[in-house]
Amino acid sequence: MVTEVNQSDFHQAMEGLALVDFWAPWCGPCKKMAPVFEKLSAQYGEHPKFFKVNVDDNPELAERHGVSGIPCLILLRNGKELYRIVGYYPEDALKQKIDEGVALAR
Repeated sequence: MVTEVNQSDFHQAMEGLALVDFWAPWCGPCKKMAPVFEKLSAQYGEHPKFFKVNVDDNPELAERHGVSGIPCLILLRNGKELYRIVGYYPEDALKQKIDEGVALAR
């Protein structure tokens, strides 16, 4: 399950291992990747937890995390960045990238 977070609840949501999708509604690659991200969230369950941040509504979060291109997925442990995936990836490739990040987190 993917949870939408914003400036006010971001920090609290980032406890443990979290994968955050920084996106925008006008972004074509973001729209294309959204169902893939949703599908993969069901496969991973709670490790990592999956979140989305709309960069238009939360520019300060995007800036704080150095997001300059979207879609941008950042794997965080307790709010600290461990791994970053930028750009659109089809399902198999995105799963492989997420697996790489999760392996680094161990």
